[in-house]
Amino acid sequence: MLAREVIEKVRHIEIKTRRLVTDALAGEYHSIFKGRGMEFADVREYQIGDDIRTIDWNVTSRTGSLHVKKFTEERELTVLLMLDVSGSADFGTRSRFKREVAAEIGALIAFSAIKNNDRVGAIVFTDEVEMYIPPRKGRSHVLRVIRDLLFFEPKGKGTNVAKACEYLNRIARKRAVVFLLSDFLDSKFEKPLRIAAQKHDVISIFISDPGESKIPSVGLVELEDAETGRTLLIDTSDRKAMKAYRAGCEARRRKQQDELKKMGIDRIDVETDVPYDRPLMRFFEMRARRLRH
Repeated sequence: MLAREVIEKVRHIEIKTRRLVTDALAGEYHSIFKGRGMEFADVREYQIGDDIRTIDWNVTSRTGSLHVKKFTEERELTVLLMLDVSGSADFGTRSRFKREVAAEIGALIAFSAIKNNDRVGAIVFTDEVEMYIPPRKGRSHVLRVIRDLLFFEPKGKGTNVAKACEYLNRIARKRAVVFLLSDFLDSKFEKPLRIAAQKHDVISIFISDPGESKIPSVGLVELEDAETGRTLLIDTSDRKAMKAYRAGCEARRRKQQDELKKMGIDRIDVETDVPYDRPLMRFFEMRARRLRH
């Protein structure tokens, strides 16, 4: 793709997602994603009414008079976008591929973050971690992140969520808000994901395409796995076989959903043929209600 076309595409996504941030998510993001609490700022002499738990005993013993610690709210957050760019992400039976939808959602989250003066970074992965963008602030940095989410060309084709989570657990020492965007066509990633969820606020965003589970009845069809290259010949007119196929897809979805619930990880389901702002808004509203209660 030409550089001019890349710039135009990124600019189009910026305009689209910024409008959503301004119109829909402006207050919700700030209210549900809190900073790390209170940060030490300074000390001052004790005054009547001060909480005795804030007394700084080291300064008090050194000066001979009571001193208390002063704190300020540590508002700044680190937001990490973990994007699956495996072979199956380049699939879509409607107007957009799964990866394109994931990149737009990442842009929406990133612009919400910088509007709140938070830092944004990204981990792009297949069966290996392909790229890491350290968290930074600012519009120009976010535009770079969006460009890479859209146009980065990975070397691998497979999916290894576990390896991506292990990488996250190594490099992110402070608590972060982590959005994991994937179709989750993978297995055996529960342990490292559970560890990540204990350290960070992890939100999973499942991106799917209706063509993956709702195959039309058109007779014999050869399907190719975009990640392994293996092919499978199926008879789409065989109702019994297709019913079993759909049941398998649903069973895998429910199993993963149950595992995430046990870990305390929120899940957002997005399909390529449905506007993604709706499930995102439902998530933000649900989080806000949960915090109020």
